[in-house]
Amino acid sequence: MGTSTGTPTGKRLFQYAMLYKKPILLAMLLLVLAVAAELTGPLIAKRMIDQNILGIEKPWHEVQGERAYAVEYRGKWYVREDRLKSDGGEAGGESQGQAVGAAAAGKEVRVLQVGRSYYFLDGELTQNGAKKVDGGLMTVTDPDTGASAQFPVQKLTTKELYAFYKPEVPGLLRLAAMYFGLLILVALFAYGQRLLLQTSANRIVRQMRGDVFAHTQRLPVQYYDNLAAGQVVSRVTNDTEAIRELYVGVLANFFTGTIYMVGIFGALFLLDTRLALITLPLVPILIVWIIVYRKFAAKYNRIIRTKLSEINAMINESIQGMTIIQAFRRQKETTKEFEELNNYYFKYQNKLLSLNSITSHNLVNVVRNVLFLIVIWMFWGGTLGALVTVGVLYAYVDYMNRMFAPIVGIVNQLSNLETARVSAERVFKLMDEEGIDVTSGKMERYKGDVEFDNVTFAYKKDDYVLKGISFHARQGETVALVGHTGSGKSSILNLLFRFYDTNQGRIVVDGKDVRDIPKQLLRQHMGIVLQDPFLFTGTIASNVSLDNPAISREQIVQALKDVGAYEMFMSLPGGIDAPVIEKGATLSAGQRQLISFARALAYDPAILILDEATASIDTETEAIIQAALDVLKKGRTTFVIAHRLSTIRQADQILVLDRGVIVERGNHDALMEHRGKYYAMYQLQQGGAAQPA
Repeated sequence: MGTSTGTPTGKRLFQYAMLYKKPILLAMLLLVLAVAAELTGPLIAKRMIDQNILGIEKPWHEVQGERAYAVEYRGKWYVREDRLKSDGGEAGGESQGQAVGAAAAGKEVRVLQVGRSYYFLDGELTQNGAKKVDGGLMTVTDPDTGASAQFPVQKLTTKELYAFYKPEVPGLLRLAAMYFGLLILVALFAYGQRLLLQTSANRIVRQMRGDVFAHTQRLPVQYYDNLAAGQVVSRVTNDTEAIRELYVGVLANFFTGTIYMVGIFGALFLLDTRLALITLPLVPILIVWIIVYRKFAAKYNRIIRTKLSEINAMINESIQGMTIIQAFRRQKETTKEFEELNNYYFKYQNKLLSLNSITSHNLVNVVRNVLFLIVIWMFWGGTLGALVTVGVLYAYVDYMNRMFAPIVGIVNQLSNLETARVSAERVFKLMDEEGIDVTSGKMERYKGDVEFDNVTFAYKKDDYVLKGISFHARQGETVALVGHTGSGKSSILNLLFRFYDTNQGRIVVDGKDVRDIPKQLLRQHMGIVLQDPFLFTGTIASNVSLDNPAISREQIVQALKDVGAYEMFMSLPGGIDAPVIEKGATLSAGQRQLISFARALAYDPAILILDEATASIDTETEAIIQAALDVLKKGRTTFVIAHRLSTIRQADQILVLDRGVIVERGNHDALMEHRGKYYAMYQLQQGGAAQPA
C-alpha cells in the first residue's frame, strides 16, 4: 500500500483499515445491534418493576364475576385499573381501550405496602404520603403539609397477597424470557463483532508488517549506515504489534463506548429528561479527560518506544559481537550499558503507569459514585421522588453502570491509543524514507564494458573519498584495485553497484550511463564475493541459489564443482543439503567463501566483483579458489580488491589508489618496472626491502 509523505498518521491508519472495510463495517453493525439489544434490558426491567411488581399498589376495581386479570378476595372479584378493557380484556397485556374510569367499573380498592407487609384498603386512598399501620388503622401523613388521614385496612396473608400477584406471573415470565433472549443475542452479536474485528486487525497488521519489510528492501544501503539493525527490527515487530492493539482494543472500545453513550443518552431522554440532563455533563468531562491525558502520554510514549528500539539494537549488537565481548572481557561494561538503557526505559514506563493509574478506573468510579449520590439525594430528598418511580430509578442506575463500563474501557485504552499512535509515527517515518521501487522484468545480459569518467564521490558532504577517477575496463578484462585502507577501493565498487551515486562524473556500462538503468536491472548481471561472505539460514544449496527458481539443482552442483568445493561439501552429513545456521557459523571461513564463489558463478554475471575475497582464506583453500578463478573470470569483466598482491599478478589492469586518487596504473610487470608505490607494497609483502625509484 503506497502512502505519501506528510499524510497525517491518523489518516494513514484509516487508509489501512479501509483495506478491510467490509468485515470492519460488519463488525460495527453487529456492535450496534449488540448495544441496542443490551440497552433494551433496563427498559424491560423497568416494566417488570413498575408494571408487574410494584403495579400491585395501583387502584383496583370491583367487577362482576371472573374475567382476565381478575383476583378473588373474600368472595369478590377485583381487576387492576390499568388491566380493565373496554371489550372485556384479553390476557395479553395493555392494548387499545386500556383503562376505563372508576365510573365504568365497580368500587375502587387498594393494596398497599407498609414496611414488609401488605394491606387491603376497601375504598379509595384519598391522601398520599408516609404510611404507618397501627392495629387495623393506616395513617397517611402528607410530608409537605403535615396533614394526616386514617383508613381502616386488613393485613393480607401470603396466600392472599400471591393471589393479587398471580395474574402478573405470565407477563413476568414473558418479559424474563424476552430479557434472556436478548442476552443470548447480545452474546452472539458480541462474539461476531469481536471475531470480525480481531481478524481484520490481524490482517491489517499483517499487511502493514509486509509493507514495512518490503520497504526495508527498497531502502538504499546508505540508510542503514546510520541506523542500527535492532532499531529497524523493533519497527517491523514491536511497533506494528502495538498498532494491532489499536485496531483490536482501542477501536473496539472507543466505538463501543461511543455507541453505548449515544444509545444510553437516547434511552435516558426517553426514560426521564431530568435524569438525562443531570448526566449530560459527563460528555465534556470525558473529552477534557482524553485531551489532558494525551498531552502527557504522547511525550512518555515517544521516549519509551525510542528506548525500546535502542535496547533491541544493543541486544542485537551484543549477540553478534559476543565473541569479541567475551574475548576482551567486556561483559561487565556491556551489562552496565544495557542496565542504563533498561533503567531509563523503566523510569518512563513508571511515569506512564502513574499517569494511567491517576486517570483510569479509580477516577471513573469516583465520578460515577458522585453522580449516583446526587441522583439518590435528589430522589430521597423529594426533588425527584414525587416525579420518578422506583422502576425508572432502577433503570437509570442500570444504564449508568452500563455506560461507565465502556467509559472505563475508553479510559483504560488511552495508553494503548498513544502507544499505537507513536508506534505508527515511527513505522510511517520509516516508510516515508525514499526507496527504490523494485523493477520487474529482465534486462538483456550486457557485455560488461565499464568506464569511469572523471568520477568524484563523498559519503558526507565535501569529504571526498574519490577524486577524478577515470579508467576503462573492457569486456573480459580483470581490473585489480590496490591501495592502503581508506584509499577508496571499496567506494569504486559501491558506485558500480549503485549502492551510492556519483557526485560528479559518470559511470558507463556498454556505453550507457548506469543512472539511466534501474538499479535492480543493473545488478541483475552483477555478482559479488565479499571478504566476509554472508550466509543465510537454510542449506548449502539454498545459499548458492538464494532460492532463485531460475537456478536449477544441476546448476548449483555444477557451480560447486567449478569452484572445487563439491567433493568437500558432499563429505558433510547431508551433503549440499547440510543445514546452514545464521551467518554460516558452523562452517569455516574457507567453506563460506567457496559457497560465495559458487553463488556468484551460478548467477552467471557479466561483471564480477571480488572484494578482498581471498584475504581470510588459508593457503590450501586459496589454491583451490585461484584454480576456480580462471573458470569464474571467463567472458566476464572482473574487479578485484586485493591485499595479497600475489593473487593479482595476472590482472589486465592494476589501479593503485592513494587517498581517492589513482596514482599508478598498468599491469604487474609494468608497475614493477616503474618501481613506485605498487613495487614498494609488493616487495614488502614478499619480505624484501622496498626500494622505489
